[in-house]
Amino acid sequence: MRVTLVTLSLGTFAAFACTSSDQNAATGSDWRWNGGDPGGSRFSRLSQITKENVSLLEVAWTFGTGERGVTVQRGSPPALEVTPLVIDGTMFLSTPLGRVIALDAATGEETWRYDSGVDPSRGYGDFTSRGVAYWRDPVALPDAPCSQRIFFGTIDARLLALDATTGATCPDFGNDGAVDLRMGLRIAPFEFQAYQVTSPPVVIGHLVVTGSAIADNNRPNPASGEVRAFDVRSGALRWAFDPIPQDEEESPPDAWREGSAARTGGANVWSVMVADPQRDLVFLPTSSPAPDYFGGMRRGDNRYANSVVALRGSTGSVVWHFQTVHHDVWDFDNASPPALALVRRTGLPDVPVVIQATKTGMLFVLHRDTGDPVFAVEERTVPQSDVPGETTWRTQPFTAVTPPLVPHRFLPQDAWGPTEEDIAWCRAVLTEFRNEGPFTPPSLNGTIVVPSNIGGAHWGGVAVDPERHIVVLPVNRLAAMAQLAFTESFDAGRPEERDIERWFGDAEYSPMRGTPYSMRRRLFTGPSGLPCTPPPFGALVAVSLETGLIRWEAPLGDLPIPGAGTRPTTPSGAPNLGGPLMTSAGLVFIAATVDNSFRAFDAETGGELWRTTLPASGRASPMTYEANRRQFVVIAAGGGGIFGEGDTVVAFALPPDPG
Repeated sequence: MRVTLVTLSLGTFAAFACTSSDQNAATGSDWRWNGGDPGGSRFSRLSQITKENVSLLEVAWTFGTGERGVTVQRGSPPALEVTPLVIDGTMFLSTPLGRVIALDAATGEETWRYDSGVDPSRGYGDFTSRGVAYWRDPVALPDAPCSQRIFFGTIDARLLALDATTGATCPDFGNDGAVDLRMGLRIAPFEFQAYQVTSPPVVIGHLVVTGSAIADNNRPNPASGEVRAFDVRSGALRWAFDPIPQDEEESPPDAWREGSAARTGGANVWSVMVADPQRDLVFLPTSSPAPDYFGGMRRGDNRYANSVVALRGSTGSVVWHFQTVHHDVWDFDNASPPALALVRRTGLPDVPVVIQATKTGMLFVLHRDTGDPVFAVEERTVPQSDVPGETTWRTQPFTAVTPPLVPHRFLPQDAWGPTEEDIAWCRAVLTEFRNEGPFTPPSLNGTIVVPSNIGGAHWGGVAVDPERHIVVLPVNRLAAMAQLAFTESFDAGRPEERDIERWFGDAEYSPMRGTPYSMRRRLFTGPSGLPCTPPPFGALVAVSLETGLIRWEAPLGDLPIPGAGTRPTTPSGAPNLGGPLMTSAGLVFIAATVDNSFRAFDAETGGELWRTTLPASGRASPMTYEANRRQFVVIAAGGGGIFGEGDTVVAFALPPDPG
């Protein structure tokens, strides 16, 4: 187990301030990286839109991708979750169906479109694309073909290189502009749907680095999750990092596994990676090893899974890693992109850090050079599994300075519901299921998992304000219900499983083939469909980078609650998926919620300053840029699942100056 070291005491942080001298902020008028800068701070120095005038924002232009209404025979429907890039007045965005589109950033008019030919009928578990990456050749003539390249990972796992000027493929990259990411893996995908790409690659130096999205919960070896780097010009493979270590000693097989954890898959990076070009480092948020809810075939802490892993960008060698969950059996993958920042101590050198939010609702701040916690982390004893063949890890890491950003336990007296029937139903589950607080393992008799498998923090990630010294992030405050059963039990029905059957209803079911168990889970909601956990169901939280403590929190989103009208006096908060944007003017922009709203908050207080309704939920992260001397804020209103259906990119700006 990794020993966590505290390199700086809490007292040292009393005079901390964040700084951005290492370019961790979007500068000028562009938005050149998915997170605004290589380190993913999602902060812009543009300040034309202020607290005083944000209420005047209006729709400047909209663009429809034409993908609304696409029907699928299996898997999830497409969801537009892209964060566009803007480079030199041109916007670049990607779509779930594998199209890359260039727009005039000032008007939203289409300049070119490339269609990679994704087949929507194949079925995809997370049918989306969150963006593209950009590279400019420093030695090529400015007008040379492919001197500027857009790199894009398709949902069907191809890495493409396009000419940023024309949209044509770059024929010198891979096979006529494409690299097949399904080729060369340690474990080939067991089926087409098992291996996808949903997030943009990251460019560092002359390499483009990409991860993958691997199907959850189906078997121990769905596919291997290597992160790979390719030459930006030729597409040749330069290095590969496998987050499942292959150097572990083999252990004698027993009734629950065949061989060591080295034979399993997953632990892939499906979220957004960030880079520190000056240090030649790439930071990976790794996910759960396979399968998520039973680890009997991957005993140990599962090194590199559920971790922040710092790789040398030029070689792919591991510089350090910090594990946020040991031996994950809760689907607590690191969905949030890391973010880089600098913190300043009075009279002492700046401290470069990596900030990682987690589904467990904790915020880890790690030294960028070593991975050591900057705010203290403690290993605390947690409940252990009672499932035959499972050996869970005795302790888990808890942030000792920053409190959990979501509740870590719900007791029967905490049960919530809009009716007495809901409250009674929820209270009975809390009493009957295993419910021992954070990291209570899945059980044969049912377990309350807190937070749920969607988080806590989620893939929306954080935004870092280097001027106000705060980190802001959205969180969900929901619990889940999970149960394991011997594979034949769900079919034959043992008495103990039949007794609990009534609680699961329309639960998600997975057989976890190759293990003795099947799994089912569902969000912990009552008969009304509303959460059993008390509101706010979703929140926006700001954490101080001076003290590590919560600066403020605000409900994020509204849900109609019976008996309270369509909008409660106090916002209920709502389930959310999507990220924040912060600006130098002290604003936080975020959509993310199921209520189709786009909001601006005061970065100092968390007060809501502006709200508008989108054509669909903005399950994406916004960005900002300047064109024709106007600051634009853009969000993809693409819905998906319970978030609705949409395919629209919406740009907001202040009214044009009549002069």
